[in-house]
Amino acid sequence: MKGGLIFNMGDYTIVYFKGITRGFEIPSVLAEFTLPLFGQVSIKFYGAIIAFGFLLAVLFGGRYAYKWKMSIDKMLDVLIYGTIGGILGARLYYVAFEWDYYSQNLDKIFQIWNGGLAIYGGIIGGILAAYITCRINKLNFYNLLDLVGPSLLIGQGIGRWGNFMNQEAFGTNTDLPWGMKSAKTTDYILSNFDTFSEKGITMDPYGYVHPTFLYESLWCLIGFAILYLIMRKFRKFSGQIFLCYGVWYGIGRTIFEGLRTDSLYIGNTTIRVSQALSMAIVLVAGSLLFIFLRKYIKNPKPIEGVDFFPASQKDAEEETDDEEITEKAEKETEKDNKTEKSEE
Repeated sequence: MKGGLIFNMGDYTIVYFKGITRGFEIPSVLAEFTLPLFGQVSIKFYGAIIAFGFLLAVLFGGRYAYKWKMSIDKMLDVLIYGTIGGILGARLYYVAFEWDYYSQNLDKIFQIWNGGLAIYGGIIGGILAAYITCRINKLNFYNLLDLVGPSLLIGQGIGRWGNFMNQEAFGTNTDLPWGMKSAKTTDYILSNFDTFSEKGITMDPYGYVHPTFLYESLWCLIGFAILYLIMRKFRKFSGQIFLCYGVWYGIGRTIFEGLRTDSLYIGNTTIRVSQALSMAIVLVAGSLLFIFLRKYIKNPKPIEGVDFFPASQKDAEEETDDEEITEKAEKETEKDNKTEKSEE
């Protein structure tokens, strides 16, 4: 069998929007490989879009790591182990809240190519792995977090379009002009109709649904612009940008998760896991942000346990110059006082 790459898209779905009369053919398969011994292998749009978002996130983080004079070799270690930890965390998080299914299908726990990755699990796993790596490599963990926040928003903002290509992660019915529907949304609703009823969700299988992927994508990209501005102009302490990420993303996810139809739930309750966790993150991150900023305004010095890191090298040089001028002025004042005492 000869190998080759065929760039023909496949698995088309016609997607309709309430405010537009025509439909749009959306493929979920980007290309197909024919490999010796393995046969036909497909490249899904979902994976390609996730990879593209991940690449942009890495490039952004790498650029600022270089600008902040962080060791690139150490950052590569963080990237490798953080990525592994993120994938493991995302899968374990999902499996934990779907244990009723996976306890009966243990062989499917590691089949991540069939879906089942949770973003919050990925963030938790990635940060834990990054923390351990930073401790070993003696890298400033708080500065690293400030690179992670905007980078995550880039990856999430772009990655959500993979959900659109798969016609998944959508919301409840809506009459808004941008409401969408397709054969895949209809099939999903019909196959989960009983589950929706148990959770108190009423769905019309043939009606338009909220494109929650779009809401979250726009929210993340707007958030990236805001965090980037704060990083450039208003960064006061290490860890500030990541706390801002927690507040911004947590608020958005709390809202959008309440609309989604594929949420993970706590046991047999109607409490959505990601919605509850998002609200907790907003509360904790918002409180810490308020406390740290208040301390900095009252006493503009490095916060205990958090290394101050200027927003730019220019700021650092200006601060150094100010300190030298102040120190020089204090010495001159002390010298004048001694001279006056001698004259007396």
